[in-house]
Amino acid sequence: MSASIIVILDKRRMKKKTGKYPVKLQVTHQRIQQRYQTILEISDEDYKKIYSSNIGANLKKLRQQLEVAQRGAENFIGEMENFSFYVFERDFINRNKFYKPKKLIAPEAEVHLPDAFDYGPYLKRFTVLSEDHSRHGCISFVFANYIKVLLQEGRIGTAIYYKDSYNSFKKFMGNVLFSDITQSWLNQYEQWMKKRGRTRTTTGIKLRALRTMFNEAIEMNIIKRENCYPFGRRKYQIPTGRNIKKALPQKTISDIYYAETTCDQEQRARDFWLFCYFGNGMNPKDMLYLKYKNIQDEFIVFVRAKTEKTTRNDPKPISAYITDDMNEIMNKWGNPNKKPDSYIFPIMDDNLNPLDQYKVVTSFTRLINDWMEKIGERLGLEKKVTTIVSRHSFSTHMKQGGASTEFIQEALGHTDKKTTENYLDSFTNAVKKEYAAVLTAFKKETQP
Repeated sequence: MSASIIVILDKRRMKKKTGKYPVKLQVTHQRIQQRYQTILEISDEDYKKIYSSNIGANLKKLRQQLEVAQRGAENFIGEMENFSFYVFERDFINRNKFYKPKKLIAPEAEVHLPDAFDYGPYLKRFTVLSEDHSRHGCISFVFANYIKVLLQEGRIGTAIYYKDSYNSFKKFMGNVLFSDITQSWLNQYEQWMKKRGRTRTTTGIKLRALRTMFNEAIEMNIIKRENCYPFGRRKYQIPTGRNIKKALPQKTISDIYYAETTCDQEQRARDFWLFCYFGNGMNPKDMLYLKYKNIQDEFIVFVRAKTEKTTRNDPKPISAYITDDMNEIMNKWGNPNKKPDSYIFPIMDDNLNPLDQYKVVTSFTRLINDWMEKIGERLGLEKKVTTIVSRHSFSTHMKQGGASTEFIQEALGHTDKKTTENYLDSFTNAVKKEYAAVLTAFKKETQP
């Protein structure tokens, strides 16, 4: 058994009116003791007699009650995979009329997070960290602890994703208990998001974050899967949106490439957009973190920042051939200090904390997208020309050029082939017509 149990008479404070002491259940786990008061009181004299063989009916009944109480606690603890005082108090003590209810204490001591980490710079943006989590079993506690771990790892974008998801659920019905989130609750949330004009894709993104929190809560012994897990087969199914194809046709890429720019900012944005396109559909964040030591002969070799922080195994580096256009862009906008540890583009700063570095990346990406939108409007393009479009365009043009999905997967740095397939655009109508003609190749030419 992970914890030991005995019944004791707590003689620290006698009830003056009756001369009796409270009977308590004492639980010891890893040298930590907790006492839980029963509804019974007994004098010291009677307690000494209670386990004797020759006692009256009243004391015999009292002894049976204590034996049942101890046996029930032992059985409950025996079924726990990992003992937790918090779970024991919540699911056994406070649901048993034989014990006086106990005010629950947040199980923060059971969440091992480094105390040395300074959350000060993050409190303004991540307000969930400062919320009151005393309503135990609430979603805010697990969200906050998960976000803390992400902040410690420098995964700011992912932390913001979970923060935004929590805020959405909070706006819907407040900081609810996990036990309150049922299939009906999830369906109501889905409809609430729909009325607010949110897409199925957005709703699914938020709900996947919530599902992760359920799994975390199970690991932390806050809930039990069999009691209140609402996701899965024959339960609630998280909605998925239709994958919107973002790739641009090569004619449009040509128009962008040869477009006249109106100012330096526009030319700079266009050059960085093309650098991402030519560089294996590189993410702008990865472009900002490139250093001259990443240049190896004719290639830029790097590990995606996203993969580096999320993959436990040694991630496979991406190798992008440096085209003439990429060389020209680096010469035009690159850092004149070409020491190995210097950033190729002098925008990122190692002295910034992770949150400020995240702000640099988002601001840089927004500027590219804003100026590319102006170019797109001037060219009469219906589709927005964003950085993610350059990534999708790269993968689609590789596919249409005959490259295998495995090659494209490696070029994009995806660990999952399915992710790559989501990037690949549908074949053009011209290609479909060409293949349709194959079906009628058996037809003979028209007879004279």
